[in-house]
This record gives sequence, structure tokens and C-alpha cells, in this order.
Amino acid sequence: MTKEKLIVIQEAALTNNCPECFNQDLTLTFFQKHKYGRLFHRTTGEVTHQMQCNKCDSIIYPVNWTDDIERSFEYYQKMVKPNRASIRFTTLFFVLLLLLISLMAAGVYLYLEGLPTG
Repeated sequence: MTKEKLIVIQEAALTNNCPECFNQDLTLTFFQKHKYGRLFHRTTGEVTHQMQCNKCDSIIYPVNWTDDIERSFEYYQKMVKPNRASIRFTTLFFVLLLLLISLMAAGVYLYLEGLPTG
């Protein structure tokens, strides 16, 4: 089972009005998805976002965005620099790989030693 985790890559404070309480204290957060498994750690290229009002603690969905909020979002979205999509293997993967290679080498050695030489 792989576990998925959203890692914050950029956070920005916006001075746009909240559509719920009309306060000017919004936070825009960009996340990048990471997957953790027993054999690997994978950084995906998938970037998500969330906008939240700091006064009323409501999440502002794109349906409720005003034109000003949308322009600010597009500006900050261009500035986001996500990490490269990559995969890193864990120590368990390398131990299992080394064990498999050792077993195969032992099998080949025993097969060659078992052949008659004459």
C-alpha cells in the first residue's frame, strides 16, 4: 500500500475580499503530491491548490471566485515551481535486489558445479 501525502510547495497571502465574510485576509496554498511505499518514494508532477479565508476559516472553491481572485490565482500559479517528478528507491528495495542477485548467482554456481566434467 502506498501512502499519498500533499507537501506544501508555496503559500501566498492574498489581499482580495473573501466571498463569504468580505475580509481581506486570504491564503493561497499550492501542494505537490508525494507517494510513499515500502520500496520507493515517488514525487509526482501533480500540483493542487487550496484557498482559505483566515478570518472565517472557510475554503473558497473556484465556483465562488471573483475576477480579482482569479487574476491573483493565475499570477501565483505561474510563479509556482514544483519539484521534478522523480522516484527514489528505499533501502529495502536495494536489500531485496542484492538478495535476489545473490540467490541467482548461487543457483548458477550450483548448476555449473553439478555438471559432470568428463
